[in-house]
Amino acid sequence: MRNSLIFKLIGAFILIIAVGAVVNSWLTSRAMDNAFSLYSTRNSQAWAEQLAPTLADYYSKNLSWQGIETILQSGLSSPDSTGMGTGQGRGFGQGRQGSAWMANQRVILADENGIVINDSSNELLGHELSAAELSNGAPVLVDGTLVGTVLVTPNNIAGANTPAGQYLASVNQSIIISAIIAGIISLVLGAALFFYVTAPLRQLNKAAGAISRGDLSQRVDIRSKDELGELSQTFNQMAENLDRAEIQRKRLIADVAHELRTPIAVMQANLEAMLDGVLPLDEEQVAALLNETLSLKRLVGDLRLLSLVESGELKLEKQLIEVDALIRELVDRINVQVHENGVLLELDMADNLPAVMVDPGRITQVLNNLLGNALRYAAQGGKIMVSAQKSPESPGFIKVSVTDTGSGIDPADLPHIFDRFYRADQSRAHASGGSGLGLAIVKQLVEAHGGKVSVSSPIFSKGDQPGYGTRFTFTLPIMST
Repeated sequence: MRNSLIFKLIGAFILIIAVGAVVNSWLTSRAMDNAFSLYSTRNSQAWAEQLAPTLADYYSKNLSWQGIETILQSGLSSPDSTGMGTGQGRGFGQGRQGSAWMANQRVILADENGIVINDSSNELLGHELSAAELSNGAPVLVDGTLVGTVLVTPNNIAGANTPAGQYLASVNQSIIISAIIAGIISLVLGAALFFYVTAPLRQLNKAAGAISRGDLSQRVDIRSKDELGELSQTFNQMAENLDRAEIQRKRLIADVAHELRTPIAVMQANLEAMLDGVLPLDEEQVAALLNETLSLKRLVGDLRLLSLVESGELKLEKQLIEVDALIRELVDRINVQVHENGVLLELDMADNLPAVMVDPGRITQVLNNLLGNALRYAAQGGKIMVSAQKSPESPGFIKVSVTDTGSGIDPADLPHIFDRFYRADQSRAHASGGSGLGLAIVKQLVEAHGGKVSVSSPIFSKGDQPGYGTRFTFTLPIMST
C-alpha cells in the first residue's frame, strides 16, 4: 500500500507511452503511405505523358484504336518491347526497369469521347469517364486534334511482394522496435524519477504516523522549493505548532493545578482547624474562606473567558463610544487606590478623537487589567500615564498606552508576557503577580475587537534611561463594526 502511488504513476506512464507509440506509428505509417502514393501518382503522370506521343503515333498510322489493347498488353508484359507493333513509333517499355515498373501500373485509354476502350484491369471497358477523371490523364493529340486520353494509375505499389511494400514493412517494423526500446528506457527513467519525487511523501507519511502516535518532535527535510517543498514546510510548521500547543497544554494543566491547589489547601487547612477547635468558627474566619472562594471564582471566570475568546464564541455587545470619556470614567473610579499607593496618575488625551464601535465592558476590563498591572509594579512615588491618540503607524486606528515607571520587564520575559499563567516573577506570589491571566485576557479581548497589543520595556538597555519601566499599547479600529 505504501508504494501504491508509484504503481499508479508507473501505470499512467505506461499508458501514455503505449498511446504515444501507437499514435506515432500510425501517423508515420500514414505519412509513408501518402508519400509513396504521391510519388507513384507523379510517376504515373510522367509515364502517361511519355505514352501519349507513342499512342498518337500509333493512331496516326492506323487511323483508329483497333488492336491497341493487344499492343498495350504486350508492351506492359514484355521487358524488351521497343515498339508499338509493326515497328512503328518510339519505344514503349524503355528497358527492363521501366517495363518492370509499368507491370505494376494500370493503363486506361479513353477515346476522344471519354469512353474507355482499354483497361489493363478490364474493369472500366465501355465506361464513360468524367471530365475530372480525364483531367488526371495525358491527352493524345494527332495534328492538334484530341483522339484520346491515356491514364496511368498505381496498381498495387505497396503490395507485400513489391519493393515499396517491403520498404514500408521494414519502416513500420523499425518504428515499432524503436517505440518499444524508447518505452523501456522511459519507463526505467520514469520509475527512478517517481521514486525520487515520492520520497518526500513517504517521509511525510512516516513522520505523520509518528506524530499520530504522540511523537511531536518529528520533522521532515525540505529538499526543494516546489509544491512538495511547500508541503514539507507546512508540515513542519504544523508539527511545530502541535508541539508548542502540547507544551502549552501541559503548562496550562500544571498552572491551573497550582492556582487551584493554593486556595483549596488554605480552605482545607482552615476548615480542618475549625473542626479541631484550633481556629474559632467566627466571622473573620468565614470571611477568609469567602475570599479564597472568590479567588477560585475569578480564576474559573478568567479561564472561561479565555476559552470563549479563543474559540470565537464570545459575543461582543458593541456600542459607539468615546475612548477618552471611557478612560476618564475609569480613572475616576480608581483614583482612591492610586492615592493609597502613592502613585501619580496622568492623562494625555488627544483632541477630537473619533468614536469607536467597541464593547465598553470588555475594553474597560482591558484597561482595568493594564492599570492594575501598572499599580502593582509602580513603586511609591512613581508615575503612571495613560494616553490616547490616532495611531501614526496604523491609519484608521486609535492607540491607547499605559506607561509606568516601575522596575520594567526583562527582555527574556517580553516574548511570553501575554502567555497564560506566565509571570516575570517566578516565585508566583499572588501579591506580586496575580493569577497570570490578566495580560492573556487583554491580548485576546483586543484582538477580538480587531486591534493589536504590544509591550516595550527599554529600562534594561544601556545608555540613557528612557524615563519609564514598561509601556503597554493597544489599538482599536475607528468605527469598527
